[in-house]
Amino acid sequence: MDRFLRQAWIKPAVFVLCLGPLAWLAWRGLSGGLGANPIEAVIRYLGDWALRFILIALAVTPFRKITGWNALARWRRMLGLFAFAYVVLHFMSYVGLDQFFDWGAIGREIVKRRYITLGMVAVVLLVPLALTSTNAMMKRLGGKRWQALHRLVYVIAPLGVAHHWMMVKKDITEPMIHAAILALLLGWRVAALVRHNGGDSTVRASSCAAPCSSPPSS
Repeated sequence: MDRFLRQAWIKPAVFVLCLGPLAWLAWRGLSGGLGANPIEAVIRYLGDWALRFILIALAVTPFRKITGWNALARWRRMLGLFAFAYVVLHFMSYVGLDQFFDWGAIGREIVKRRYITLGMVAVVLLVPLALTSTNAMMKRLGGKRWQALHRLVYVIAPLGVAHHWMMVKKDITEPMIHAAILALLLGWRVAALVRHNGGDSTVRASSCAAPCSSPPSS
């Protein structure tokens, strides 16, 4: 399987799959399938996929370690950048479609609504991860500082889950699923730290899953 995943066409295929949610959203919009409140539907849909991509990016390292499919590491940065892209689209749809770029109203919403506060903090923390996702920035920052910065993902992911949970008013099934997945992913990392007793291999294992990080494998 690892050899299969290293084939040249696999990564472009994954890239196209990552665009799938946008294509489906466009189709729903064109076919009138966004319901009675299309603006809210767009904002929530993009937010859901932003959080899913963050969790998918976090899952790469545990899944790679468990299966031995090291080729998965080649997708990690791409998945992380897709997570950032969906976060930006979620944010911009809220700012543009819902608030019409009324920055005063947006500021009041951030202060008034706690779930928006948490979401905004997550957006701000994601920006430096995306900006430093290149090999050049890794070299410029140095390995230790770069890894320390990209561990912010372990703050961002819980903020995203909390943002989603607090936003949902009735059915919390999906936020609960996201929270359970995040707990499993973080639990795996804690177990790795305990198992390896804080060795160098653990540092690599615990830090390499930042969504907007990691150079591509050769």
